[in-house]
Amino acid sequence: MSPQGKNADASAYLLYHSIGMYPGKAEEMAAAFAAFSAGWGAHDNAQWMHALGMRQEFIDRWQTLIGAPAGTLTTSENVTTALNSLIGALPEEHLKGRRLLIAGDCFPSMHFLLSGLAARYGFTLDTVPLRPGESWVRDEDVIARWGPDVGVALLTFVTSTASHRCDLETLVAHGRRMGSIIGVDITQAVGLLPYDVMHPVVDFSISTSLKWLCATPGAGILHVAEPLIEACRPELRGWFSQADIFSWDLDKFAFANDIRRFDNGTPSILACAGSLPALRWHAGQDMAALLAHNRRLAGSIVDTAKELKLKLVSPENEAERGGSVMVALPDTVNPGAFVQELAGNGIYADHRSQILRLSPGCMTTEAGIARLAEALKAAL
Repeated sequence: MSPQGKNADASAYLLYHSIGMYPGKAEEMAAAFAAFSAGWGAHDNAQWMHALGMRQEFIDRWQTLIGAPAGTLTTSENVTTALNSLIGALPEEHLKGRRLLIAGDCFPSMHFLLSGLAARYGFTLDTVPLRPGESWVRDEDVIARWGPDVGVALLTFVTSTASHRCDLETLVAHGRRMGSIIGVDITQAVGLLPYDVMHPVVDFSISTSLKWLCATPGAGILHVAEPLIEACRPELRGWFSQADIFSWDLDKFAFANDIRRFDNGTPSILACAGSLPALRWHAGQDMAALLAHNRRLAGSIVDTAKELKLKLVSPENEAERGGSVMVALPDTVNPGAFVQELAGNGIYADHRSQILRLSPGCMTTEAGIARLAEALKAAL
């Protein structure tokens, strides 16, 4: 039966690690795009004022969300382009002849990018491996590998493969002693787990607006701390990188003195416009209540996995876990076919090989989790 048939609701929507839903999302997005279209298509001269105002609200809301000081956060298409922009802007002494440290359970796109940039910028990409048979890289293994020759370290706040939550305070404190530039990929955490760029102080943060924030693709962000901004000279630059974007003297280019130097050509507006309804909705929520709801439902998933003797791929201790619960399906279960069967019954999840990824959010209900449990029991 199609998703429009049996159980066609969000009570068993478990894809908050991927897209994310909130009540009225489709209608509010449609209204936002319609408002953008009306302004952009009007026969007047107010298009840019209207469009750039939407982008600025997007930036302002993100700054509030993660405690970023004004002038330290800008838009990016995604986390990969944000990281690329940052790496290409760093002074040579942070990269050439030094190590760039990353964990083996990072989002793969980060590793793909950095492995391709290593030779160009002269750094060694050092990947902390998972221990045999384990699902996430241990914090102590990252610290053991993190010496004073590490110029840059990219931490993953919550992993997409196991929902492991790293101990940011401990890791950042160690990184400060090593004198490294410290960045954090907050994509799988922001919007559910508290994150503040000033507590602990980090040098840069990258994210998308998808997942727990429930917004649109193409609406990524780059935050860079003020002291680091001053030292950065982005390679990718353009007219929006200047303090005065209308300064078109070809021989007098000068970077803006804040995060705007990481802008380049004409910015993308549509993703910001489409994301504003979700960011406005999120700003009006009780964050403690959202997290408590997730913890209660995620706990039920953990209990079901233990009851069915399914291998838990995520940490059982919720203090070490993000909002998702990953379980390993036995080899006797075809994961692709099983996910399709779940969707036919209005239960929405995904998989990475045999690992089933389950992320309960604001629209997921206890009844939906009960349906998931019955489906798992039937499959096994």
